[in-house]
Amino acid sequence: MQSWRFQLYSNQNFEPGFVAMQASKSNRLFPLLQKSLALLLLCVFHGVLPAIGQEQTKQRPRRVSETENQSTTPRGSPVSAPQEVDEDDVVRVDTQLVSVPAVIKNNSGRPVPGLRRENFLVYEDGQPQSIANFGTTEAPFEIALLLDTSGSTRADVGLIRQAASAFISNLRSGDRVAIIAFNTDQEGSTQIATVEVLSELTSNRQSLQTAIQGLGSANGTPFYDALDRVTRQIFREPPRDEVRGRRALVALTDGVDSSSDADFGVARAGLTSAGIACYFIQVNTEDFVEDRLLKDCEDDGRLSLSAKQLKRYRAIFVPRASSDQFSDFCQMGQFERMQISRDLYNLARREMNDLAKASGGKNFVAASLQDARAAFSQVANEIGTQYSLGYYPTNKARDGKFRKIRIEVRGLPDKPQVRSREGYFAPKG
Repeated sequence: MQSWRFQLYSNQNFEPGFVAMQASKSNRLFPLLQKSLALLLLCVFHGVLPAIGQEQTKQRPRRVSETENQSTTPRGSPVSAPQEVDEDDVVRVDTQLVSVPAVIKNNSGRPVPGLRRENFLVYEDGQPQSIANFGTTEAPFEIALLLDTSGSTRADVGLIRQAASAFISNLRSGDRVAIIAFNTDQEGSTQIATVEVLSELTSNRQSLQTAIQGLGSANGTPFYDALDRVTRQIFREPPRDEVRGRRALVALTDGVDSSSDADFGVARAGLTSAGIACYFIQVNTEDFVEDRLLKDCEDDGRLSLSAKQLKRYRAIFVPRASSDQFSDFCQMGQFERMQISRDLYNLARREMNDLAKASGGKNFVAASLQDARAAFSQVANEIGTQYSLGYYPTNKARDGKFRKIRIEVRGLPDKPQVRSREGYFAPKG
């Protein structure tokens, strides 16, 4: 949700200086002015003047002070001098534009093209809203493409490159893409998995293909850190008018975080509040990982649950357990390792499903990396058939409560299938 502004107006009918200009044209008006001055003095004594002053204040253009300008000027921008605000000028107050991506399909499951703003009705908590922003399916998109090259996918980076290249080729020429991946940094004797931005947003296909060829691999999965990076870096700037409400995250991953400092709840809040539709291509790596988790700790081919994974697992699943019980992976039995792994995979699926549903995106399951190319094609088609709606909520309470969104489509012969963002949490404070 972007921060935007409503309009308040002042009256333009009163024109300062009008009486003085007319008086200067004729000396015959001077006696009239003397009588007017006497009347004003009489009003002062009888308490009438304050009321007259209040009425004049309502009619005069309001001067915006330098202090007010500072409160609405982006940080670091020069502060403009005080200015008059006439009837058609804008006095700015804080509010938010709520972006709602929507996919409309007919009874056969085919996308419905050619819809216009008047075909849509938007409701928040049952109350009708006025659509302030509308993007058709032809409008360009901005996409953050996250490629998970950790764990079991490290041996198949070539397949990921091919799938990602095909995905970019399926997008439209005006769409802009940023590419994010995982890599490994060396800090002393320790290898640390990091988030790497291979390309900022660009529509230059050659630059994107070059970035994909530089795709590396990582010994961990900072998945939550990557989600947080999308809002903090890739989409840090407000969207251009033509792509407002048309930003998406597309992630090829199993979603099991092993090394992030960020928390999923914080990353989720950032993505949903920014109106970013989240699409996940879920690659199933569970069997591969589980098999290697069960190996002996002396085996070079084993995988270990990281200290951060064990800490997160204890906090979520067994908060009353002692931290000592989850401090040493190699002291755990095989059954315990397997149970933790399965719980973390199920958690990852729930988180991705929840985020996709809350943001108006969708999940696509790829049984293997060989299937990823077909899944990417489905995602590209989904993005290409998405409408985007935006509205300023009539409920301006900053109470942090969840607001439910409902979209209706009218003017079609049959009732369509509508999938859109389910709602959002209002800002608080």
